[in-house]
Amino acid sequence: MAAKIDVDQLRRLVATEHGLSVVSLVRPDGTVSSSVVNAGLVSHPVSQTTVLAFVVRASAYKRQRLRLDPRVTIAVRAGWEWQAVEGTGELIGPLDPHPSAPVDVPALLRDVFRAAGGTHDNWDEYDRVMAAEQRTAVLVTPTRIYGNVGVSD
Repeated sequence: MAAKIDVDQLRRLVATEHGLSVVSLVRPDGTVSSSVVNAGLVSHPVSQTTVLAFVVRASAYKRQRLRLDPRVTIAVRAGWEWQAVEGTGELIGPLDPHPSAPVDVPALLRDVFRAAGGTHDNWDEYDRVMAAEQRTAVLVTPTRIYGNVGVSD
């Protein structure tokens, strides 16, 4: 069962630094792989639930790992405030179509980009680059949220 997202706190933290977040995945040997992404809150294109999302290249290690093990943690921070979202990552992209419903992948990628604070002067060019790189949206449905908000240090 998905946890209720504290949308107000997460949205505020995301807006502070363009969704700059640390995403962590478990490697096959049990160690943790972490990297920095821009994440944002979007409505899932099929279920309409609020998810925390980011975008990866088709060749990215994150995409390869999530195909095998969808467990993921994303830590969003601004100053000393932070929230971690643990959950299940779902891939939706040109190489990872949604199994039960058609999804407009270019629109989804634009939604994730904008939710993370991104802007673009030429959306046709943006769509072209995303398609050429076979970019994939990672939609994280939370199972646990925790953190430290409302503090200054």
